[in-house]
Amino acid sequence: MTKPAPKQQTILTHAGREPDRHHGFVNTPVVRGSTVLFETLDALEAGDQEYRYGRHGTPTAKGAGAAINQLEGGAGTLLCPSGLSAIAVSLLSCLRSGDEVLVTDSAYGPTRSFCDRMLADYGISTRYFDPRSGPRIAQLIRPETKAIFLESPGSLTFEIQDIAAIRREAGLGVTIVADNTWATPLFYRPLSLGADIVVHAGTKMFSGHSDVMIGTITANERSIGPVRRTYAGHGIHCSPDDAFLMARGLRTLSVRMKEHELRALELAKWLLEQEGVREVLHPGLPGHPDYSVFARDFSGSGSLFSFIMDPAPRTAIAAMLDPMKLFGMGYSWGGFESLILPFDPRPIRTAVPWTQPGNCFRLHVGFEDFGDLKDELAAGLKRYLAAAK
Repeated sequence: MTKPAPKQQTILTHAGREPDRHHGFVNTPVVRGSTVLFETLDALEAGDQEYRYGRHGTPTAKGAGAAINQLEGGAGTLLCPSGLSAIAVSLLSCLRSGDEVLVTDSAYGPTRSFCDRMLADYGISTRYFDPRSGPRIAQLIRPETKAIFLESPGSLTFEIQDIAAIRREAGLGVTIVADNTWATPLFYRPLSLGADIVVHAGTKMFSGHSDVMIGTITANERSIGPVRRTYAGHGIHCSPDDAFLMARGLRTLSVRMKEHELRALELAKWLLEQEGVREVLHPGLPGHPDYSVFARDFSGSGSLFSFIMDPAPRTAIAAMLDPMKLFGMGYSWGGFESLILPFDPRPIRTAVPWTQPGNCFRLHVGFEDFGDLKDELAAGLKRYLAAAK
């Protein structure tokens, strides 16, 4: 009789832990080290010892990667020093000089910078496409198109990409890389929809405490070999301390994601009713343009969304944000604390120009008292409207 697969919460609690191998300690300890000793010449020459050199992995990194790999349903997971490094390794694993990558126009700014600068230096071209292309991606694919990069949803403007449709049109000759940081594998599994490689800024939801820099790459059987070769060839390595902290954060991911989801949706619905708010960009809202794809492919939503206020000068933005105490102003997201960030999509959009009037703000909804968060945001909106007059 086939043993039933463990559920997500069980994976989060137990995967990647081996107390029997670590003197009974519940968590895999932090193993810092470079040199690994071999007992015999035969062992040295065989090259099959589980750990051979610190850069090639430690029990700490192995345990953290195993848990993520089981959640994503991959053939292997590697840890990187940041989310951007995970994106870079993934793209370099499937692109060569003369190739082209198609990138969603809603991609994270550092991803665009890497493509526009570093990939260009390697003779690899980048074309950006409408995030809502879906099956229309077929019109963009050329013989030199070897990869498609997705970020679903985009972490500023929150468009959803239809991975299944893109996979059907792209064929198996094109590697699909998907950034799954927002939803995590608890709410979305790109590999099951046709992606080949999934990346995360583990700095965010996996870690959950704003104190880690780490990235992850999970690949299917077809792509894990090239990813491993690229990773090793570039000397990529993740700090065991960061791997430990991310693994610790994973144990509470399910509880945190559920709470983040409830709070973010409630605040998004509240914002829809507020004076001066033109639009709320949250794919979990029925009015979102991509809600049908979201409802089909996702089982939940994240902590992050954006909203657009009526046009006003910069002084109104400052009046709204500067007095805030609970919503901190800063980059990243995924921690216990709430964040707010003003942004302007216009300078980075090329395939689909951003034409919506107004000022954009991104919110990460943390774990402060919800009434206090709402009160502070309401006061900020009031200041914005007063300064806009």
